[in-house]
Amino acid sequence: MIHNKRVVALIPARGGSKSIPFKNIKMMNGKPLIAWTIETAFDTKEIDRVIVSTDHASIASVAHQYGAEVMQRPDRLSQDDSLPIDVIRYCMERLKAEKEQAELIVYLEPTCPLRKPEDISVCLSILTNPVKGLSSVATFKEADLHPFRAWKMDGSKPSLFIDGAVPWLPRQQLPEACQLNGAVYAFTKDSISGSSISVLSDRCGAVMMPKSRSVDIDDEIDFLFAELLMKRGSING
Repeated sequence: MIHNKRVVALIPARGGSKSIPFKNIKMMNGKPLIAWTIETAFDTKEIDRVIVSTDHASIASVAHQYGAEVMQRPDRLSQDDSLPIDVIRYCMERLKAEKEQAELIVYLEPTCPLRKPEDISVCLSILTNPVKGLSSVATFKEADLHPFRAWKMDGSKPSLFIDGAVPWLPRQQLPEACQLNGAVYAFTKDSISGSSISVLSDRCGAVMMPKSRSVDIDDEIDFLFAELLMKRGSING
């Protein structure tokens, strides 16, 4: 709870990962991948309730093992093209039916195991700052590829992705560019009403995180890299 507002952590974890089969429960440094996110949520003092949204019994079993509640989701929300906002809205309807009074939701993807409780806390602090007047906050990192250096292909012909960009400029002369790192999305329950496909509202704040805690696991290389960083204690950076 923060400023007398209840906080629910929602952890999405479907069973149908194609890049790494059952990625969310693959063992990382002695624990299933999702366990790192569940434990971080429980270690965040502002969070009152931790829920894993899944379609698979094995993931549900691991979630229960680490103390999280489980909210089963229908198959239609567990496809490759399912949108996070639809999963969130479904869970919010379930919580409303339970008469859950939480005003704030924290969406924590299990593919970002290096986040720390402090990363979540600072997002909630900014979100609930009345001076800022925000309805959502997300974590970002420095862009892996600066958009000025991105190209597109028309057949075998390359052209700049952004017309007029100069990809040859030294890094120091490029405008600052960042990207979502997927670690933390915090928002008010009212901000997800409507038909927008975005998890973030127009009144959105940003929290920058270091690259050492911003690995978002999509494939085996990401998994090995995150595991190495964790072993070396780089999450303290």
